[in-house]
Amino acid sequence: MKRVVAHLIHCGLDSAIHFTLPQPHHVMADQLVECVPNFSEGKDKEVIDAITDEMLTVSGVKLLDVDMGADFHRTVVTIVGPPEQVLEAVLRGTGIALSSIDMTTHNGEHARMGAIDVVPFIPVRNISMDECVILAERYGQQCADRFGHSVYLYAKAARRQDRIRLPDIRRGEYEALSDKLGSEEWAPEYGPNKFNPTSGVTASGARSILIAYNVNLNTADKSITNNIAGKLRTSGVLKKDENGEKILDSDGKPERINGKFDALQGAGWMYDDQTAQVSMNLLDYKTTGLHQVTDAIRELASQTNHQTTAGELVGLVPLDAILDSGRHYHGKDASDDVLIASAVEGLQLNKLGEFIVEQRIIEYAAGV
Repeated sequence: MKRVVAHLIHCGLDSAIHFTLPQPHHVMADQLVECVPNFSEGKDKEVIDAITDEMLTVSGVKLLDVDMGADFHRTVVTIVGPPEQVLEAVLRGTGIALSSIDMTTHNGEHARMGAIDVVPFIPVRNISMDECVILAERYGQQCADRFGHSVYLYAKAARRQDRIRLPDIRRGEYEALSDKLGSEEWAPEYGPNKFNPTSGVTASGARSILIAYNVNLNTADKSITNNIAGKLRTSGVLKKDENGEKILDSDGKPERINGKFDALQGAGWMYDDQTAQVSMNLLDYKTTGLHQVTDAIRELASQTNHQTTAGELVGLVPLDAILDSGRHYHGKDASDDVLIASAVEGLQLNKLGEFIVEQRIIEYAAGV
């Protein structure tokens, strides 16, 4: 099948963005799962190359993204493919990571617990969340069987309330594991309840697709974007009295004013020295979509006489999320190419560079 990289050409809003889309091969019986393992190595490219090369020895698995961060000393890898192949690929990558990464010398800005820190399985097409939970469980069991490695279950795969949130499991990070492991409270779901200083532990789970999305404003004042983020994110902001002091409830905990949207994390950030942005994670785009947060940011920004200047996706986005925004901005249903063009224009995803469909939309990047 001939494939064409789609570059958006802007000639007007309604009918004048012309491009040719690569057509995904829609076979409705095919299952597609994404896995985003995070490795505690962000400086040695040879190690990461060895991990990803080993993953790609599994037929049917495609590498979508490798994001190395030296300051974080962490690399986020995104692979996609049929569930059985993706499971085997991440297990092979885990074997290389456990033999190549030494946590006793690791130091970075990002919270971490192990050489392979977190392994989420994410449904993309024709696969349920329950099936992804089973993949997370099988990954944990195989890690224990093949490598004698310890694995916690989190998110949708969690078996305990206090292990749903990754930060709750990570509390104290790698440095706390020697005290935590060995106790009944911190026994992992799979593998030995014993601290391995070289490899640490891993959290495996199942979750919805997370969309990392930022919106830039025409201001260098981060307090403006931070204020907007506080009004929109699920956690909202702390309640304060007339003196600016936190208001506590009867249990002594700070009270909060909930934000506008569910399943949304957000904060004010700086894109560069002159541009502040609202930086967000959309935890469930079917609950809170790209166009919803964008329109809300524009409304709040207008109250201080500011405007949005660009939208920025970090990593890849599912096709449905883009099509939903396309319908919103186009005003009606249409072909995929028209809806994608409308979404890109409406979300201003073309302002910081070309929006290349084959590189930014999961289904097209995966060639399926």
